[in-house]
Amino acid sequence: MLKTVIVGASGYAGAELAALVQNHPQLELFGLYVSAGSQDAHKRFSSLHPQWVGKLDQPLLPLDEDGMTRILTQADLVVLATAHEVSAELAPKFLAKGLPVFDLSGAFRVNDQQFYSSFYGFTHENEQWLEQAAYGLAEWNADAVKAAQLIAVPGCYPTASLCALKPLQQAGLIAQGWQPIINAVSGVSGAGRKAAINTSFCEVSLNPYGTFNHRHQPEISHHLGKEVLFQPHLGNYVRGILATIYVQLAEGVTHTQVDQAYLKAYEGKPLVRLTGQMPSIRGVASTPYCDIAWQQQGSMLVVVSAIDNLLKGAASQAMQCINIKFGFEPATGLI
Repeated sequence: MLKTVIVGASGYAGAELAALVQNHPQLELFGLYVSAGSQDAHKRFSSLHPQWVGKLDQPLLPLDEDGMTRILTQADLVVLATAHEVSAELAPKFLAKGLPVFDLSGAFRVNDQQFYSSFYGFTHENEQWLEQAAYGLAEWNADAVKAAQLIAVPGCYPTASLCALKPLQQAGLIAQGWQPIINAVSGVSGAGRKAAINTSFCEVSLNPYGTFNHRHQPEISHHLGKEVLFQPHLGNYVRGILATIYVQLAEGVTHTQVDQAYLKAYEGKPLVRLTGQMPSIRGVASTPYCDIAWQQQGSMLVVVSAIDNLLKGAASQAMQCINIKFGFEPATGLI
């Protein structure tokens, strides 16, 4: 059993991951940690997330000097469900001791220091680990994930968008000079557990945000190898992302070519489902799946992708990466 530590376990994604680790046949939930000054330190996990009463009643431990020593000397792997700046600071400490690190933040997703000052508002000082990190888009980067010590789990919007677009890009089916247009809506849990008036459920309506400056646009473009136009929206529901994507196909691309691109890309990959009918939030909420469907009219293609932002967009994709890294079947503990 691999002793697994989660740092940032009080948040929504950290909580989902704790449950997945608890139910995994090859992992032991070795510690649930929060920052040393967190108001959640020493509380029971189930007091914050009452759906786990009687199942996950462990205390949330402070990541103080004793906590760091315990992790560095006894743990087998660490998952960071922490803020970007916190992950950038913590990850190198664990990596220096040889621990594999799976980071759910954006701190190591793009190998470009300027990216962080422009879109994340902090100066990244770990160029070495930026270069060595594997991008954990599980269905596409399994070899890199298996070889790396640091895995940067993709963002939720990028996961939904890249799973939909990479089969087309890889097959060369997107028209030259065309920027795919991604119109995506996320539930409010994507904003995190910390209270804020603009993400309070009673205040939220369906509204766009981050026009032309959302940090996930360059992440998607970087890992697709093609510029995209990305417009996120906040929806008044708890969890899930629905991305509707508009693509101009190259001249002469047929329905069969599009179908085959998706079938080839996801053959034998059970956590991406090609549904044949347009996906919905209801179909993926509280599941580890990415559902994809498409319709073509002439050279125009509409692709719809749906995921649970807390699972396939965070915790369950991290678990896929853990499974890949340690040689388990990718869906172990997920389905």
